[in-house]
Amino acid sequence: MAKPARVRDPLGLRRAVSGWLLPALVAAMALLAAIALGGAEAAEALARRWEGGAAAAMLVQLQPGLDPVPAAEQVATLPGVAEAIAMDRERLSALLHPWLGDASGLPLPPMIEVRLTHVREADIVAQGIAEMLPGAQVEQHGVWVARLSALARSLQAMAWMTLALVGGLATAILAVATRAGIAARRDTITILHELGATDGTIARHFAKRVAWLAACGASIGVAEALPLLFALGRMASPLLGDGLEMPWLALLALIPAAALIAWFTALSAVRMWLKRLP
Repeated sequence: MAKPARVRDPLGLRRAVSGWLLPALVAAMALLAAIALGGAEAAEALARRWEGGAAAAMLVQLQPGLDPVPAAEQVATLPGVAEAIAMDRERLSALLHPWLGDASGLPLPPMIEVRLTHVREADIVAQGIAEMLPGAQVEQHGVWVARLSALARSLQAMAWMTLALVGGLATAILAVATRAGIAARRDTITILHELGATDGTIARHFAKRVAWLAACGASIGVAEALPLLFALGRMASPLLGDGLEMPWLALLALIPAAALIAWFTALSAVRMWLKRLP
């Protein structure tokens, strides 16, 4: 006697839960989530670069006629100074070019570029320079760096808020899709329920279908986001130095995260609907 074929879709969910609309919606959500993750990573990199780089640097303008080379050697002996470099005219002209254009013919003051061992040493080093080189003017970057770092942290917080909002919208979309599937197969579900199918069995069938579609959609969305993130990284390379480091683990985690959200959302929605059956 022939063995009866196994029914893989007893609820007809392939017709009830769209195989293209739901993945398309989840792909759009995953795309937005991936961009939010990239934005959060970029803001974090900017904050680290400003806090660890520009904040630990200062410029020292010397009195006219003073040789910056021996002055830099003196400054380098101060506690908290990692490096002190006498700036030549070419370096000064390059720094002033965005504001003054060609400054090679201007009378430029002698300058020293100082790198600190830590940003906390800035005030101590500035005081030591003032005592060592009377009349020298020290320009610290700390105030501007603090403001820029605060801006970067705010952008990072906005990126995480956007990610949370996308997660909420995705959950709502999955819940609506599940309820639409329930409505489309209401009679079939009711008959199976009356024949003895448990709430857990019916809910798991829905959850598997929705989770699979969500995982497929998330994979598409992450794949679509990669070229955008690479392009944004190249655009931000002047600010980030080496460019944007891709948050690969976080991006890959979006796919199982979407599947888990879909699973629990569909499971909860179906169980709540089944509880209202007589």
